[in-house]
Amino acid sequence: MHEAIVRTLIRNAVVVTMNEQNDVIDNGSVVIDGSRLSYVGPVEWTPPGPFDRTIEAGRLIAMPGMVNAHTHLYSALARGMAGPKQPPKNFLEILRQIWWKLDEALDDEAVYYSALVGSVEALRYGTTMLIDHHASPNSIRNSLDAIKEAMSVVGLRGVLCYETTDRGGRKRRNAGLEENERFVTENTNNSHFRGAIGAHASFTLNDDTLQALGELARMYDGGVHLHVAEDNADVEDAAKRRRTDIVKRLQKFGILTHKSILAHGVHLSKGQLVAAQATGAWVIHNPRSNMNNAVGYAPLVLFGDRSALGTDGFPADMFEECKLGFFRNQESGHKVGFTRLPEMLQAGQKLVSSFFGREFGTLEADAPADLIVLDYNPPTPLTSENLLGHFLFGMNSGMVVHTMVNGEWRMWNRELVGIDEEKIMSEAAGVAKKLWRRMT
Repeated sequence: MHEAIVRTLIRNAVVVTMNEQNDVIDNGSVVIDGSRLSYVGPVEWTPPGPFDRTIEAGRLIAMPGMVNAHTHLYSALARGMAGPKQPPKNFLEILRQIWWKLDEALDDEAVYYSALVGSVEALRYGTTMLIDHHASPNSIRNSLDAIKEAMSVVGLRGVLCYETTDRGGRKRRNAGLEENERFVTENTNNSHFRGAIGAHASFTLNDDTLQALGELARMYDGGVHLHVAEDNADVEDAAKRRRTDIVKRLQKFGILTHKSILAHGVHLSKGQLVAAQATGAWVIHNPRSNMNNAVGYAPLVLFGDRSALGTDGFPADMFEECKLGFFRNQESGHKVGFTRLPEMLQAGQKLVSSFFGREFGTLEADAPADLIVLDYNPPTPLTSENLLGHFLFGMNSGMVVHTMVNGEWRMWNRELVGIDEEKIMSEAAGVAKKLWRRMT
């Protein structure tokens, strides 16, 4: 027997479609049939019922769920931990004294709880899809399944990978390659998860490892997810130690494909950005992380259409990421218009669509039923022409009251459905204490 499809009607909402025209339906309806949208349009044209549930939105805002295009869920339990005794002087010291110590200390339990905490927060902020870049050198095998399990408890979708690197030796490198291949092959038809081929960064990858990563990408028509030119040290390593251009090095080994995800790109030149994006690769801007690590201003004016927004381990509040990215860019030497950051956030939907083979990111008929409802009462007209201005200067994640993923309400009236959030956070605090002790 087939399970009956649940039909839900949302009436009298301000529907922000986020389609190509950014259409706003002032008094609209959304009909959800199971896991997809079957109608989005004016309330007076709403198809007849019956409906299993009818929601009178009372002019609340309905819009698609958000995508975080580059994050590290494993950093969720780092919040509040003691810093190094001697403050790091540069980016490489930040990695060695903080993040590489943290990922070395991760065990199976910490991997799971960090993903669980990060997923709970994402849901609250209206983020329904995470592209995660994971590292746990002492807990590699099946680590992506632990993340998948935690995200599934909360109900999120994700594109996951393991951060292959040579910094831990050949055995760990091979384990990273194997974990990526395993997860990709086991999730080719999963409605909630896909795999990418993960790698750390050019400066921690030998030529034979890049070769192996490129072969996996070709074998599975996948993309390689890695950090590129986050700090100038990455560019200098390629130029001085490898005696080549960093983008040319990645191209040589087949790392750059139409699904490849290049996180940061802060120190890429105009020519390098043009060359990278000509391959179809995506560049992901992570403004809060760039500010925190003081790695410089990303040249957003040179980022093309295939660029999106990530948080690089900060909580998946894409409203905040978008706002801070805009204000940070305003004081840079390469300003972009106020619509650019929201457009990059929208572009993340196209990126995940390429992995899943279906179109995410709009409220239109046949789109996946991933949406959020905001309690935002605009003091000025809200139209397709000024929508992005409202998003940047008016809306925020604290306004999210309901979150739906795959046709199921995962948060209702700001309460997570079927999840004991207080218990999760209490247990996570105990796991964090053990994690911090292992780091000392």
